[in-house]
Amino acid sequence: MRVRVATTALGITAALLALPACSTDTTGAKHQTPSSARTSKPADAVQKPTSLSSATLESRLLDQSDLGSGYLPKPERPAQHDDVTVLGCPALSELGGNPATGGTLSFPHKAKADFTYGYSSSEISEELYSDSAKKLSDGVARIFDAMTGCPTYQVVAGGTSVDVASQKLPAAHDLGDEQWSQLLTLSAGGRSTVVKQTAVRDGGLLLIVSGSPALVDRHLDKALDKALDKATATS
Repeated sequence: MRVRVATTALGITAALLALPACSTDTTGAKHQTPSSARTSKPADAVQKPTSLSSATLESRLLDQSDLGSGYLPKPERPAQHDDVTVLGCPALSELGGNPATGGTLSFPHKAKADFTYGYSSSEISEELYSDSAKKLSDGVARIFDAMTGCPTYQVVAGGTSVDVASQKLPAAHDLGDEQWSQLLTLSAGGRSTVVKQTAVRDGGLLLIVSGSPALVDRHLDKALDKALDKATATS
């Protein structure tokens, strides 16, 4: 049995990946101590191309050849529309009502890919978005601030309750113009898993990599390099 819950008003569904009900995540990343989850340069300091088309973003996602052996595309799940309630974190509740499970951020151009690794419960998800630098910066900062502003909270969706513990992580150095990172521990039915989520904004491009901590650390640089390839293209 696997439990999948959307991140309520946030729309970053990768942050709450499939929660194994029969195993605990053992991917083995070294969890860092809490620190500021965001480093930044002014969003308007450097003019960079914006509005990459969804088709262009799709072509810049990591694929199996980039990831290496042992990775398989995760089958797309049918869209669900369960009511979602956040308990114990007013900041999250204020971000919105009951979005559709499986949704994405509401930026105009987007692409997403999900993979499983080997025969374990490990997963990695990549999302790419394009919009103006300011819109990306303001939107993602608000989301991460809300998610990490409550050390613990509960998400209830479709009759399933998931306890969430959040922790800010030091942002990656020298990646893009702004970075955010957090660690989420998700618990339900006596089982738990750890999910790392790191977002990097470079100009009008936003990359979000989520999943098992070791996999996020392993592939983040590669994902950003591919996402920024041929960065002069615009839609």
